[in-house]
Amino acid sequence: MIARIIPRRLQPLLAQRLRRLPAVALLGPRQVGKTTLAQAFRADRPSIYLDPENPADLEKLADARGYLGAQAGRRVIIDEVQRAPGLFQVLRGIIDERIREGDAAGHFLLLGPASVDLLRQSSESLAGRIAYLEIGPFDPLEIDPGERSRLWIRGGFPRSFLADSEAASVTWREAFIRNYLERDIPQLGPRIPAETLRRFWMMLAHAQGGLHNAADLARSLAVDGKTVARYLDLMVDLLLVRRLPPYFTNLRKRLVKSPKVYLRDSGILHTLLRLDDLDGVLGHPVAGASWEGFAIESLLRAAPERTQASFYRTATGVEADLVLELPGDRLWAVEIRRGLAPQVEPGLLAALKDLRPERAFLVYPGEERCPKGDGIEAIGLVEMARELVSLGD
Repeated sequence: MIARIIPRRLQPLLAQRLRRLPAVALLGPRQVGKTTLAQAFRADRPSIYLDPENPADLEKLADARGYLGAQAGRRVIIDEVQRAPGLFQVLRGIIDERIREGDAAGHFLLLGPASVDLLRQSSESLAGRIAYLEIGPFDPLEIDPGERSRLWIRGGFPRSFLADSEAASVTWREAFIRNYLERDIPQLGPRIPAETLRRFWMMLAHAQGGLHNAADLARSLAVDGKTVARYLDLMVDLLLVRRLPPYFTNLRKRLVKSPKVYLRDSGILHTLLRLDDLDGVLGHPVAGASWEGFAIESLLRAAPERTQASFYRTATGVEADLVLELPGDRLWAVEIRRGLAPQVEPGLLAALKDLRPERAFLVYPGEERCPKGDGIEAIGLVEMARELVSLGD
């Protein structure tokens, strides 16, 4: 189905981590491109690829200590690593042996979902020996300029974005949602009725970019607040939903305490809402919130490591959509607008007076970059993403 390979911006960072550490875990949702990216690292060192979903590979891992211990000098790529419970303890012994023998880095590349159990196993067994990298769907800096509108509508999962037609893209996304609900999530452990979780997912889609109201969701689902919190934690852990926390400061202001919640992939959002093309999205009330979430994901993917992201809102409605606490104690404030002629509103000016950021931006879909007064700069989404990437260079 996919003949075109799009280079991922994460590749140089992954190569760097493999040069420095014995193991790297590449985490992300299913079908996001983890395996394709990992295959690019088979050329720089003799490698083997194992997929525990393949019965033959699973049989090899039945004696993981013996089999993996015999692969000295090779990089072992293990896909769907969550299907091999107990493997991390074995890896620790093998890694320590190789380090003593002078082979200090690049032994194992582990691919899997960002599930709590997977992270807990690896962090306990491989502390100090493993790095974690998150791979997401395609972002605007990875594709051709003329394809950015399609990226927003279809989302960035490779098979959705690169599908031959809108209908084929929608079909893939519907299957993705169904497989997650009926197959993938149950295999990760939680026993949640698929229909209940679908309803929860759809409710989050309808409330895209809004303040999280657990009580309203609990009433709608006929469950308690703790159950809603568990559902949300699960979707966040699986990198399907972003929970954007409020920014707290010592100002004497009444600040909103609830997080904002966004579905991280705009294509999945649109499919849950049955919006199959650009006209459908633009004619729906969610269009602005959809583009806001798309922009936030694009910017956070571009931001340097250790960036802390939040939003600012007071009880009176003074707000900045995105507050970035960047390495080096730098504070940037970002307001996001979908229109091509964005205007600075009083609420943003009040927020900037409270926050006193080093820089303030009004991000929109256009290309022109220009000052808007009061220290605010209008800037296109792609140019803003490039600005953030440059901070990490």
